[in-house]
Amino acid sequence: MENRQSGEYSEMVHAQAELWNLTGIHTLVDVGGGTGALAKAIIHNFPHVECTVLELPHVIQSISNDGPVNFASGDMFNFIPPADVVILKWILHDWCDEDCIKILRRCKEAISSRETGGRVIIIENVIGSTLSKTCQEAQLLTDMLMLTMFTGAERDEHEWQKLFTDAGFGSYQITHTIGFNSVIEIYP
Repeated sequence: MENRQSGEYSEMVHAQAELWNLTGIHTLVDVGGGTGALAKAIIHNFPHVECTVLELPHVIQSISNDGPVNFASGDMFNFIPPADVVILKWILHDWCDEDCIKILRRCKEAISSRETGGRVIIIENVIGSTLSKTCQEAQLLTDMLMLTMFTGAERDEHEWQKLFTDAGFGSYQITHTIGFNSVIEIYP
């Protein structure tokens, strides 16, 4: 069962990563990437990309660092390893605007120049990005969860744009995917 799920996840990542255009990218850091499922799926589909997962020490203390994924112990508020691309998947909605700006500034310090493909890929909800009533309801329920459980929130495009500008990024692009998640690419 695990192999089947792993294969399906890999296929999903391949489909999404086509949008990310990893051509010419050599290094990628998945911030808060847990046990490395996303990074492993990326390597499976794009073996030329060297993937590192940045996680808190207690999360990765029992994970072997001898596989295709590198694991770095650290705190995204202090340091993000240098890479061409940094991925933040379902990270920023947990944090208030001030903390998001701190994280995004660390990302900006970590990525290579735009000319060499440097960017941050964010996978999050963009409120109002879908016409589906079911997806809109899911977005609002997730927003309520973030407001009550964490200091974060779901954001609309205008709120995302303000965060990117305040963190010093030059431009961004949002690709709406199936469901209520979007892929947001921000460039230095």
